[in-house]
Amino acid sequence: MNKKIMLWKNPPYINFTNNEFRPSITEYKVNDSKSAVIVCPGGGYGGKADHEKGCIAEMFNKHGINAFTLDYNVAPCHKFAPLSDAQRAIRVVRSMGYEKIAICGFSAGGHLTCSSATMYNFDAYEKTDDIDKLSARPDAFIPCYPVVTMDKTFTHIGSRMNLLSSEWENDELANIFSCEKNVNGDTPPCFIWHTANDEAVPVRNSLELASALSRNNVYFEMHIFPNGCHGLGLAYDRNDIGIWSDCACTFLKNLNF
Repeated sequence: MNKKIMLWKNPPYINFTNNEFRPSITEYKVNDSKSAVIVCPGGGYGGKADHEKGCIAEMFNKHGINAFTLDYNVAPCHKFAPLSDAQRAIRVVRSMGYEKIAICGFSAGGHLTCSSATMYNFDAYEKTDDIDKLSARPDAFIPCYPVVTMDKTFTHIGSRMNLLSSEWENDELANIFSCEKNVNGDTPPCFIWHTANDEAVPVRNSLELASALSRNNVYFEMHIFPNGCHGLGLAYDRNDIGIWSDCACTFLKNLNF
């Protein structure tokens, strides 16, 4: 039985949800490794896709890496609630004794992953306990066909609308959540994959992220597959794209995960 762990006794931004949602992580543990991956499913910040949850964590387990799935806030919620959940999840997992923590996300969950890696010094919520004294910086991040930017020209508009709600047309606010603009020399190592003809989230999202990482001399690996629809998950039915998970785990192993 996989253990469910609540992130807070009293979550922040609770008044911004319709159902008093309580964010949590679910543990997928296979060994005594001191490394773990937090998995963020996609869903356009309006839901969370089932095929990007437990099966992804189990994939990391098969490679000998412990994993957690993150059940984070989606619309209707405060714009900083998802990032708060991700930052707190990293800190909670770190408080459990894990020495290396990666975060992996898909589509809008990829945006949350990129935000976690580029905004870890941003106080998304008010710190309340000793866990919040721990670092929220992941040691690596794995955005998969990610929403990276909130720039209207090539973002996923649905994700922008769900995340920013009534403020979704505010370009200045959107810039805060445009991850390619937040990359710097301290951004952790990154593994990216996307398909070139993704019609939902343009591949330019990943290309702009890679360009920002390159400009800042951040260690990264990127795979752009020529053909494939959005939301492929593990893509085990695709001999070409299905290799991404092995490549990602090799990437982590090379970072001593």
